[in-house]
Amino acid sequence: MKFLVIMSETDHYDRWAELTDADRADVFAAFERYEAAVAERGQLLGGEGLAHPTEARTLRPGTGDGRPVTEGPYAETAEQIGGFFLVELPDLDAAVSTARLLPEAFSIEVRPVVPG
Repeated sequence: MKFLVIMSETDHYDRWAELTDADRADVFAAFERYEAAVAERGQLLGGEGLAHPTEARTLRPGTGDGRPVTEGPYAETAEQIGGFFLVELPDLDAAVSTARLLPEAFSIEVRPVVPG
């Protein structure tokens, strides 16, 4: 099964800017542990950090070219999505147990991908 693992954190980009090099190294080490655990159980299909939400554009409901486009993310919130992984693992339990290896500062959403 494929899963999208979404990482969010309150004021993520401000907090990241304030981290020391050692703290950032700890975050990257956690990502490496996560990726190794996924590789043992399945496959890492992709993953990336995301640009600041101010760089996002959101298309609102409408028709054709009349769909309004707003600057910024889908919802205005203090929690910001900082990155994601797309993984293939045997089941939701495996996806959740490996996600526990990601940095504890993040809220982690593990969502199955609809087969297509």
